[in-house]
Amino acid sequence: MFLPSFTQRRAAAAAACLALISLTCVAESHNPADYPLRIHIFRVSSHVHRRNGVVWWVDGDGRANLFENGNPAGIDFAYRCSDRFMDSSGYETYPAKWRHPGQSLVILTHQIGSDSTEPCVLKVDVKEFVYMGRNSDTTGSPAVLKQWMIDHHYDPEHGLDEPDNPRDPQQQ
Repeated sequence: MFLPSFTQRRAAAAAACLALISLTCVAESHNPADYPLRIHIFRVSSHVHRRNGVVWWVDGDGRANLFENGNPAGIDFAYRCSDRFMDSSGYETYPAKWRHPGQSLVILTHQIGSDSTEPCVLKVDVKEFVYMGRNSDTTGSPAVLKQWMIDHHYDPEHGLDEPDNPRDPQQQ
Protein backbone atom coordinates (compact mmCIF):
# COMPACT_ATOMS: atom_id res chain seq x y z
CA MET A 1 0.00 0.00 0.00
CA PHE A 2 1.36 3.43 -1.00
CA LEU A 3 1.24 6.16 1.62
CA PRO A 4 2.19 9.67 0.47
CA SER A 5 5.04 11.31 2.32
CA PHE A 6 4.55 14.31 4.57
CA THR A 7 6.02 16.57 1.85
CA GLN A 8 3.62 15.16 -0.76
CA ARG A 9 0.64 15.63 1.56
CA ARG A 10 1.75 19.18 2.35
CA ALA A 11 2.18 19.99 -1.36
CA ALA A 12 -1.26 18.56 -2.11
CA ALA A 13 -2.83 20.61 0.69
CA ALA A 14 -1.13 23.79 -0.53
CA ALA A 15 -2.29 23.08 -4.10
CA ALA A 16 -5.85 22.59 -2.82
CA CYS A 17 -5.68 25.93 -0.94
CA LEU A 18 -4.39 27.69 -4.03
CA ALA A 19 -7.12 26.13 -6.16
CA LEU A 20 -9.74 27.27 -3.65
CA ILE A 21 -8.39 30.84 -3.65
CA SER A 22 -8.29 30.82 -7.46
CA LEU A 23 -11.85 29.49 -7.74
CA THR A 24 -13.08 32.12 -5.31
CA CYS A 25 -11.48 34.89 -7.35
CA VAL A 26 -12.63 33.50 -10.70
CA ALA A 27 -16.21 33.37 -9.41
CA GLU A 28 -16.13 37.11 -8.68
CA SER A 29 -16.68 39.73 -11.35
CA HIS A 30 -13.73 41.72 -12.72
CA ASN A 31 -16.06 44.52 -13.89
CA PRO A 32 -15.71 47.72 -11.78
CA ALA A 33 -19.39 48.54 -12.44
CA ASP A 34 -20.32 45.56 -10.24
CA TYR A 35 -18.60 47.15 -7.23
CA PRO A 36 -20.74 50.09 -6.00
CA LEU A 37 -18.92 50.71 -2.70
CA ARG A 38 -15.53 52.31 -2.17
CA ILE A 39 -12.84 51.52 0.38
CA HIS A 40 -9.92 53.77 1.34
CA ILE A 41 -7.11 51.61 2.75
CA PHE A 42 -4.92 53.34 5.32
CA ARG A 43 -2.75 50.41 6.34
CA VAL A 44 -2.22 46.95 4.93
CA SER A 45 0.30 44.34 5.98
CA SER A 46 1.09 41.32 3.88
CA HIS A 47 2.91 38.05 4.13
CA VAL A 48 3.77 36.39 0.82
CA HIS A 49 3.70 32.59 0.72
CA ARG A 50 5.99 31.20 -1.98
CA ARG A 51 6.88 27.82 -3.30
CA ASN A 52 9.87 27.43 -5.57
CA GLY A 53 10.00 31.20 -6.01
CA VAL A 54 6.36 31.45 -7.15
CA VAL A 55 3.74 33.37 -5.12
CA TRP A 56 1.07 30.93 -4.00
CA TRP A 57 -0.96 33.34 -1.91
CA VAL A 58 -0.69 36.46 0.21
CA ASP A 59 -2.37 37.08 3.54
CA GLY A 60 -2.45 39.96 5.95
CA ASP A 61 -4.60 42.55 7.68
CA GLY A 62 -5.28 46.26 7.71
CA ARG A 63 -7.61 49.15 8.41
CA ALA A 64 -9.71 51.27 6.13
CA ASN A 65 -12.77 53.46 5.74
CA LEU A 66 -15.69 52.07 3.79
CA PHE A 67 -18.04 54.39 1.87
CA GLU A 68 -21.56 53.01 1.45
CA ASN A 69 -24.63 55.03 0.43
CA GLY A 70 -22.76 58.25 1.23
CA ASN A 71 -21.91 57.09 4.74
CA PRO A 72 -18.37 56.37 5.96
CA ALA A 73 -17.50 53.60 8.41
CA GLY A 74 -14.17 52.38 9.76
CA ILE A 75 -13.25 48.75 9.22
CA ASP A 76 -10.48 46.42 10.28
CA PHE A 77 -9.88 43.55 7.89
CA ALA A 78 -7.99 40.33 7.27
CA TYR A 79 -7.44 38.81 3.85
CA ARG A 80 -5.97 35.90 1.91
CA CYS A 81 -5.59 36.66 -1.79
CA SER A 82 -3.64 35.66 -4.85
CA ASP A 83 -1.48 38.80 -4.83
CA ARG A 84 -0.50 41.82 -2.70
CA PHE A 85 -2.23 45.18 -2.86
CA MET A 86 -1.17 48.56 -1.55
CA ASP A 87 -2.44 51.27 0.76
CA SER A 88 -4.56 53.90 -0.96
CA SER A 89 -2.59 56.84 -2.30
CA GLY A 90 -4.02 60.26 -1.44
CA TYR A 91 -7.80 59.99 -1.61
CA GLU A 92 -7.74 56.95 -3.91
CA THR A 93 -10.25 54.20 -3.19
CA TYR A 94 -10.72 50.61 -4.28
CA PRO A 95 -14.06 49.43 -5.73
CA ALA A 96 -15.84 47.09 -3.30
CA LYS A 97 -19.05 45.13 -2.79
CA TRP A 98 -20.50 43.12 0.03
CA ARG A 99 -20.11 39.37 -0.18
CA HIS A 100 -21.78 38.86 3.22
CA PRO A 101 -23.00 42.21 4.63
CA GLY A 102 -21.15 43.19 7.77
CA GLN A 103 -18.80 40.18 7.51
CA SER A 104 -16.92 40.11 4.22
CA LEU A 105 -16.25 42.45 1.31
CA VAL A 106 -14.81 41.80 -2.12
CA ILE A 107 -12.49 44.51 -3.40
CA LEU A 108 -11.19 44.88 -6.93
CA THR A 109 -7.42 45.36 -6.90
CA HIS A 110 -5.28 46.54 -9.78
CA GLN A 111 -2.27 44.44 -10.65
CA ILE A 112 0.80 46.65 -10.88
CA GLY A 113 2.32 46.65 -14.34
CA SER A 114 -0.80 45.46 -16.13
CA ASP A 115 -4.32 46.52 -17.04
CA SER A 116 -5.88 43.52 -15.29
CA THR A 117 -7.79 43.56 -12.03
CA GLU A 118 -8.14 40.88 -9.41
CA PRO A 119 -10.91 40.42 -6.81
CA CYS A 120 -9.87 39.85 -3.21
CA VAL A 121 -12.10 38.89 -0.26
CA LEU A 122 -11.67 40.79 3.01
CA LYS A 123 -13.09 39.53 6.30
CA VAL A 124 -14.19 42.71 8.04
CA ASP A 125 -15.02 44.10 11.44
CA VAL A 126 -17.16 47.22 10.95
CA LYS A 127 -16.52 49.91 13.55
CA GLU A 128 -18.80 52.62 14.95
CA PHE A 129 -16.11 55.20 14.18
CA VAL A 130 -14.03 56.21 11.16
CA TYR A 131 -10.29 56.41 10.82
CA MET A 132 -8.92 59.91 10.40
CA GLY A 133 -5.58 61.51 9.69
CA ARG A 134 -3.16 60.54 6.95
CA ASN A 135 -2.08 57.38 8.77
CA SER A 136 -5.35 56.45 10.50
CA ASP A 137 -3.66 57.41 13.75
CA THR A 138 -6.87 58.83 15.20
CA THR A 139 -10.53 57.93 15.10
CA GLY A 140 -13.57 60.14 14.89
CA SER A 141 -17.26 60.41 14.33
CA PRO A 142 -18.71 59.24 11.00
CA ALA A 143 -20.94 62.35 11.09
CA VAL A 144 -17.87 64.65 11.15
CA LEU A 145 -16.30 62.87 8.17
CA LYS A 146 -19.63 62.87 6.30
CA GLN A 147 -19.99 66.63 6.80
CA TRP A 148 -16.40 67.11 5.60
CA MET A 149 -17.26 65.04 2.51
CA ILE A 150 -20.26 67.27 1.79
CA ASP A 151 -18.33 70.49 2.39
CA HIS A 152 -15.45 69.40 0.13
CA HIS A 153 -17.49 67.67 -2.60
CA TYR A 154 -15.88 64.31 -1.94
CA ASP A 155 -18.02 61.33 -2.93
CA PRO A 156 -15.91 58.42 -4.18
CA GLU A 157 -19.01 56.30 -4.79
CA HIS A 158 -20.09 58.75 -7.50
CA GLY A 159 -16.80 59.66 -9.14
CA LEU A 160 -15.89 62.66 -6.96
CA ASP A 161 -12.51 61.18 -6.05
CA GLU A 162 -10.59 64.38 -5.27
CA PRO A 163 -11.99 66.73 -2.61
CA ASP A 164 -12.09 70.51 -3.08
CA ASN A 165 -9.56 72.25 -0.80
CA PRO A 166 -8.50 69.01 0.87
CA ARG A 167 -7.69 69.25 4.56
CA ASP A 168 -8.09 66.48 7.06
CA PRO A 169 -11.47 66.65 8.87
CA GLN A 170 -9.71 66.60 12.26
CA GLN A 171 -7.88 69.84 11.40
CA GLN A 172 -11.03 71.89 10.82
